[in-house]
Amino acid sequence: MAFGDLLDMAGSMGRFQIIHVTLLCVPVLMMSSHNLLQNFVASVPPHHCSAHSNVSALSLTPEDKLLVTVPLDLAAQPLKCQRYRAPQWHLLARNSSSEGEVNYARSKQMDDDLEGCVDGWSYNMTERTSTIISDWDLVCNLHSLKQMGQTVYMGGVLVGALVLGALSDRYGRRMLLIISYLLMAISGTCAAFSTSFPLYCVFRFGCGMALSGQALNSFSLIIEWIPTRTRTVVGTITGYSYTFGQLILAGLAYFIRDWRWLTLAVSLPYYVFFLYSWWFHESSRWLVHNNQCEHAIRNLQSVSKINGRFSESEKLDVKMVQESMKKELGSSKESHSFMDLFHTKTMRLMTILLSAVWFSTSFAYYGLAMDLQKFGVDIYLIQVIFGAVDIPAKIVITVTMSLFGRRPSQCGALIISGVTILANLLVPQDKQTLRTSLAVLGKGCLAASFNCCYLYSGELYPTVIRQNGMGFVSMMARLGSMVAPMVLLAEDHIPWIPGFIYGGAPILSGVVGMFLPETIGFPLPDTIQDAEDRHRGSGRPMKRTKDQSLQDNDTKQDA
Repeated sequence: MAFGDLLDMAGSMGRFQIIHVTLLCVPVLMMSSHNLLQNFVASVPPHHCSAHSNVSALSLTPEDKLLVTVPLDLAAQPLKCQRYRAPQWHLLARNSSSEGEVNYARSKQMDDDLEGCVDGWSYNMTERTSTIISDWDLVCNLHSLKQMGQTVYMGGVLVGALVLGALSDRYGRRMLLIISYLLMAISGTCAAFSTSFPLYCVFRFGCGMALSGQALNSFSLIIEWIPTRTRTVVGTITGYSYTFGQLILAGLAYFIRDWRWLTLAVSLPYYVFFLYSWWFHESSRWLVHNNQCEHAIRNLQSVSKINGRFSESEKLDVKMVQESMKKELGSSKESHSFMDLFHTKTMRLMTILLSAVWFSTSFAYYGLAMDLQKFGVDIYLIQVIFGAVDIPAKIVITVTMSLFGRRPSQCGALIISGVTILANLLVPQDKQTLRTSLAVLGKGCLAASFNCCYLYSGELYPTVIRQNGMGFVSMMARLGSMVAPMVLLAEDHIPWIPGFIYGGAPILSGVVGMFLPETIGFPLPDTIQDAEDRHRGSGRPMKRTKDQSLQDNDTKQDA
């Protein structure tokens, strides 16, 4: 008997598991709101230099003020970062000149007497009432700070993955999850009331840390309380929570056009999550591995009663756990650390390959999802489309994971996404519908890859270092999401470079991911030796012989 058998005694996938998974999935709805919040709070409104003070004081129409203040670019649009040193009053004489002559005259003066936006900028706020761009003038020479804000946030996610992942292996999943909820609530509230961009970045960094703690510990609590046969389905349900969260964000952003109120709206629910999270049960699997058998039994008995297994709860005791989990308890006496991820050849290879998969998935995903304005489509509509494509994508990946296994599903999703991104480089700029369609297909494949990543990695790493492992690969994912916004800046110099990098990375990682072992049909490994034994099976699901099946049946009858 192993922990899975104890879980079956406690009710397997019963009432407790349903309530537990539901309460853990509700906060996941808000995770995407924080991850993709930048698309709305940092959207760049149309802007140009403000008029000179002597022009602003005159009773001219806005069009006339713009005419005498700002020159045109080659596309006959007002320049965003330059204006005339002095008002060009002669351009008001439109009655004596044709519009073409006026534009010609303005274009000839673009090389003479121009200056920066000395008096600030004027913004067209018809789309949103305020953004951090308009509030703090993050345009022109400061335009890179928009990408920096998202990079700082993802830096917090990276640090949280490293720190909170390790702490949860030491202090438990439940307590770190409770702390993460509170940290998100406080940091998000403070970010909404920030008075400067640096202060805003500090609190967004805190939000990023909290998100990592939430993601890692939520998923661990989910998979460690459910039986093996339901992991794929439950993992997919968790992924869909993130998907529907993207649709919720589009709705919130549509009705809440002020960035401060929008930030507050996606942060306040975490106070509620913090309050009800005290009901969560710590993972008994983790408790056993940390020599807290009595606490583990109390949790299992509580779960049994919630599931209506009152008679079974009386049978669960410390002696049963010690006899049935001798192997696991023996390994729990050994101390484990981050270095165990690289201690053996198998663990080292697995960690490196998973790091490549997570990095490229996150890198390409946020490269596409964090620049919605470039598609020339209404940002609320494109957010809905980008969110909705996850629904069929995750259905497909769930079916392929169950039929063909985790490894081919993971690698196939990455390679297809990379091919679609690269194909987009060959599509002319004026073919916006085709470009958007390819981007949506690529984003759907990357969302499917993410869905597979969490389940696959959780099944690959043994319990004793699962959070260390998940924390490390999640850290690599956040490193990818940190780099992604910076790559977009290269577009100012070589337009096709970002797309080439975003497409090449997932193809490369999809190829190297083929060397990972398969996990379909295997129970969760509890020890590093379990992971080693599975790897020596050449990465194929273990085929049980008739004798082994009979032996298992005898063991269950004896138990």
